[in-house]
Amino acid sequence: MPKLGTPTGTIEVLQKYNFNFQKKFGQNFLIEPRVLETIVEAAGVGKDDCVLEIGPGIGTMTQYLAEEAGKVVAVEIDKALIPILKDTLAAYPNVTVIHGDILKMDVKELVRERNAGKPVKVVANLPYYITTPIIMQLFESHVPLESITIMVQTEVAERMQVGPGTKDYGALSLAVQYYSRPEIVTHVPPSCFMPKPNVGSTVIRLARYEQPPVVTADEEFMFKLIRASFNQRRKTLVNGLCNASGLNLSKAEVAEALEKMELPPAVRGETFTLEQFARLGSLLYKGRIQ
Repeated sequence: MPKLGTPTGTIEVLQKYNFNFQKKFGQNFLIEPRVLETIVEAAGVGKDDCVLEIGPGIGTMTQYLAEEAGKVVAVEIDKALIPILKDTLAAYPNVTVIHGDILKMDVKELVRERNAGKPVKVVANLPYYITTPIIMQLFESHVPLESITIMVQTEVAERMQVGPGTKDYGALSLAVQYYSRPEIVTHVPPSCFMPKPNVGSTVIRLARYEQPPVVTADEEFMFKLIRASFNQRRKTLVNGLCNASGLNLSKAEVAEALEKMELPPAVRGETFTLEQFARLGSLLYKGRIQ
């Protein structure tokens, strides 16, 4: 039975170890059991599952995950939390805690070692500043995973699921929607955390596609186009791509590709759908290798 996830249980652990919150790690611990139960339920965790938890903190969500999962591998960057985790998770032999920075780890190798390369379910309460790098690392390095269920700032969750033509639409939206099907699970107010963050949070589940919903000639090249298109939002797509370092595209090449797609030369990247970026990527990539 999880003992954390309440203000009393959390304060008890923090005082016992004289723990100080580290702003650089964006630490906000959950203190509402119903939210924790909702996250575990949304992740669909069962006894056959291996869960990769990123940033377990004092082990609050880890306890809830360990109750349901076959095994949990928790990666924590803050070394001050390692002895606390050893204590709070002592009753759970199915949990392995690893001290390290997930962004500097070979997560694919970690999954191979801990789950024989079979897909894992990722669950995390992520701070704002590393949400995008972690999601992109998991997807772009093709880590075997079934789903990602994460707590993030509401603004970031909205960016993951919006469509073209909106102010929040960008490279993150397209990457998430290329690799997965995003679904908002629930919104979580600041009062559910200790310390309270300044903004609301949202739980979002990203169900990994077995195959991406679009086909393009070269995935890496398509994402270079996408990033270049949003780096200079007010420019036309032609200017944005031609000014981007590393792409080496001429205005004539891009204009010709747009003409084949029956689109005007003044079109902007933020109006493009994932399907259009996939087609543009194929046209420009094939033009380069001919």
